[in-house]
Amino acid sequence: MLLLTATLALLLNTTAFAAPRDELLAGYAAAAKTADPAFAGFSATRGEAFHRQSFAGGKADTPACTSCHAKDPRTSGQTPAGKAIDPVALSASPGRYADPAKVEKWFKRNCKEVLGRQCTAQEKGDWLSFMISQ
Repeated sequence: MLLLTATLALLLNTTAFAAPRDELLAGYAAAAKTADPAFAGFSATRGEAFHRQSFAGGKADTPACTSCHAKDPRTSGQTPAGKAIDPVALSASPGRYADPAKVEKWFKRNCKEVLGRQCTAQEKGDWLSFMISQ
């Protein structure tokens, strides 16, 4: 009985977090479709490539997402100042991406530091799809 209760609690908790993530992805998809009528959906593969890619437009000490977030998104990262960062993979941090305002806050800050510009809706959706798949 205890195992059943724990399993149900985990399922309900996971479902509660899923709705905001689904809404975020739907919003990014609508924006991506507006920006590019040929938009055909997000790709975790593109998101992984984006996560690992180095960019020249941002800060010199943060040329890639992996500058602070680990190459394996299921492990902890570290800021240039040495502050620990929880894993960005959903499997390692189940509560991540449940607060749309926080997600946007971090995209705004991190995209500017890494890319030197805001991320596009497609970049956000691809990256988030990769993190959800991990």
